[in-house]
Amino acid sequence: MTAQQWPVHSMDRPRPPVVDPGPERPPVPPPSDAIVLFDGKDLSQWRSQDSTPAKWLVRDGYAEVAVGTGPIITRREFGSMQLHIEWATPTPPKGEGQERGNSGVFLMTHYEIQVLDSYRNETYADGQAGAVYGQTPPLVNASRPPGQWQTYDILFHRPRFASDGTVRDSARVTVLHNGVLVQDNTVITGWTVHAARARYQPHPDRLPLFLQDHGNPTRYRDIWVREVKE
Repeated sequence: MTAQQWPVHSMDRPRPPVVDPGPERPPVPPPSDAIVLFDGKDLSQWRSQDSTPAKWLVRDGYAEVAVGTGPIITRREFGSMQLHIEWATPTPPKGEGQERGNSGVFLMTHYEIQVLDSYRNETYADGQAGAVYGQTPPLVNASRPPGQWQTYDILFHRPRFASDGTVRDSARVTVLHNGVLVQDNTVITGWTVHAARARYQPHPDRLPLFLQDHGNPTRYRDIWVREVKE
């Protein structure tokens, strides 16, 4: 059965094999040409959905979701990019499935790479950590235990639209989760939606990055972007 034939969020869809990515590692300095979006000190590069200052908690070098305050959104807009971001889910873990450590990295506001505690946590394959949410499961489950720091290194190529709004080129994404390849030049089939087939809608060539408040105090640190020249 091909990816398009599996119902969205099907619990029958095969789960990716588990791979031990090795121990967590300390952050390393970003490249000299990186745009640093969070260095552990403040969220000045981010805002809330209503354009007021970001309300997530900043302490000990990380930002933590302040549950109920909504997503945080970059003040800058990006198109194609290389993104590095580190995250950790709460420990001890609470809840099961999609309720455990859920957040998300939304590229160009509309395309989600799922953040979830997928360590010994059963959920649908297209909703676990490293998935293009609701579309493509990761190649493997490279999750570390809750509370440990994990990394995403993401290479994203934006979609392109014709003058009449039709899709000329779909977006594509490559993702390394804890250094392990989990998305390999994967075609993104449209805007991230829940429990429905994704569809594209035309949008500008540059849009903000946003991090999701899904009701769990997930943590983030060491966020930087390198813009990919078109």
